[in-house]
Amino acid sequence: MKKFKIPKIFNTIPVYAHCDIPCGIYDPIVAKIAAQTVLKMDVKIEAVEVPLQTTDDSGNESTIYFASSRYIAVKEEHAQIVKNELNILWADYFKPEHLEKYPELHDLFWNANKLAGANKQSVNTSSAKKLVETVDQIAKIFWATKGVDYNDPVSDIRYGS
Repeated sequence: MKKFKIPKIFNTIPVYAHCDIPCGIYDPIVAKIAAQTVLKMDVKIEAVEVPLQTTDDSGNESTIYFASSRYIAVKEEHAQIVKNELNILWADYFKPEHLEKYPELHDLFWNANKLAGANKQSVNTSSAKKLVETVDQIAKIFWATKGVDYNDPVSDIRYGS
């Protein structure tokens, strides 16, 4: 049996997508976890004590600085994940009949995307909490469209390590 290599026959490029067909695999949980991560990173960043550069007993410098850099990078990455996940739900899952039943849906998505962007630009736990709350409101509506009475008693983050 002769083996053909598709890339040699066809000019192919890799493509990436969630799903543009009604696969039914939608869930706001990734956006919720990402929003909670943004809040957790803001809490950690705000807890960093100045001066940022320190020297430990072994002479290692900038321990706090490097931790802060990682917190900021993770915060920004997860704020973008919130935007990506919400945009998938908005564009692919929600339909006009959902908007008719939940007229606040458009504003919730608009505000959540704006909040995610604002949280990429600054460190503000109040804004991050509002992001978590807004994503949770979207999740509540999402599950209501599926006939599920949604309640997340731990939708806020835990402030421990």
